[in-house]
Amino acid sequence: MALDLSSLQKAVMSLERALNVAAPDRLKEMTADQQEVIRAGVIQNFELAYELCWKFMKRWLETNLSPMIADGVTRRELFRLAVENRLIDDVEQWMIYHDARNQTAHIYDLEIAQEVYETARGFVRDARKLLQALESRND
Repeated sequence: MALDLSSLQKAVMSLERALNVAAPDRLKEMTADQQEVIRAGVIQNFELAYELCWKFMKRWLETNLSPMIADGVTRRELFRLAVENRLIDDVEQWMIYHDARNQTAHIYDLEIAQEVYETARGFVRDARKLLQALESRND
């Protein structure tokens, strides 16, 4: 049964658009308030895309391997299963994204917000790769 990947596709595209608006050469032309709002938008798009990524990893594993394979597993174990099934490349990198997502609850701290923003810049590449893996193996 094929997964409906449209929500993940939209989330990844939205993150890509937000990052394009937040390109360093564009940010330097903005006021500090504008930069803060743009970064907040990138972070919000990162949160949504990350959440959908791990949920689609889980759905793909359940649909294609076993309905119970990912029940109750830790996020690290989920990422390990995703690596074993060639959906993603690196458990540790995805744990960095997971930790960054957990930090978004503390976004009022500008230093943490900047760290999450920088993580989102790298995340979009891996989110796109996951999406491509899911699309190519979506029977």
